[in-house]
Amino acid sequence: MSSPTGKRYLVTGSASGIGHSVAEKLLAAGAEVVSLDRNEPTAAVTQHVKVDLASRESIDAALDQVEGTFDGLLNIAGVPGTAPPETVFAVNSLAVRHIAEAFFERLNPGGSVVVVSSTAGFGWPERLEAIREVLATDTFEEGAQWFRDHPQTGNTYNWSKEVSTVYIHSMGLAFGDMGFRINGVLPGPVQTPILQDFRDTMGEDTIDGLEELLGRHATPEDVADVVLFLASEEARWINGECINVDGGTSGAVLSGSVPVPEF
Repeated sequence: MSSPTGKRYLVTGSASGIGHSVAEKLLAAGAEVVSLDRNEPTAAVTQHVKVDLASRESIDAALDQVEGTFDGLLNIAGVPGTAPPETVFAVNSLAVRHIAEAFFERLNPGGSVVVVSSTAGFGWPERLEAIREVLATDTFEEGAQWFRDHPQTGNTYNWSKEVSTVYIHSMGLAFGDMGFRINGVLPGPVQTPILQDFRDTMGEDTIDGLEELLGRHATPEDVADVVLFLASEEARWINGECINVDGGTSGAVLSGSVPVPEF
């Protein structure tokens, strides 16, 4: 794989879990890493800026503190469904879009955006019309207002990831026209500090059943390596795609080999 040595990346969510693993791997390879997170990362990043991703004002203020252009935006931060619904939607959907579009003028030619969404967003085809409506809003605030006016049924986490997944698919050609790429990684359960939150919101039987089926949950490193691949030159002809990183669960569900999980 081509080396990220000497390249610059902005990583959201670098203080823990997948984001921490991505930052560590980039730093070890000689890249510069600018961190955006509400918590201080333990990785020796090039620059860290504290941010509240539920707030457009905080995001813009954080980006104002970051100088220069980047070879990649790795948008990994997310919150689980135990957070208030408006926070979940803001961080997992609106912030993803807002930061990605703020990077139109910050990405170097050939630059890549990689978003960590989730296999929990597998139901997006059934809500595509509503998702297209919210993505048609022009601003962070308009998107938040749409969500308040159109409360969705079920787990807000699933909805937020459905929106991000559709955003990734829908923006590939636009990014490509500008000389960039955007792709997504869709993990199943991962051994991170918020795994218990998913047990609380999606059911212990579902989360633990997946672990029993596969023999283990994913590690942050399992997912980080796919993030870095999509950001690399080797993935140059992959654009507007989302890759499931779940040990085979999605394929089994799509083929009817196992039942659809109930969240």
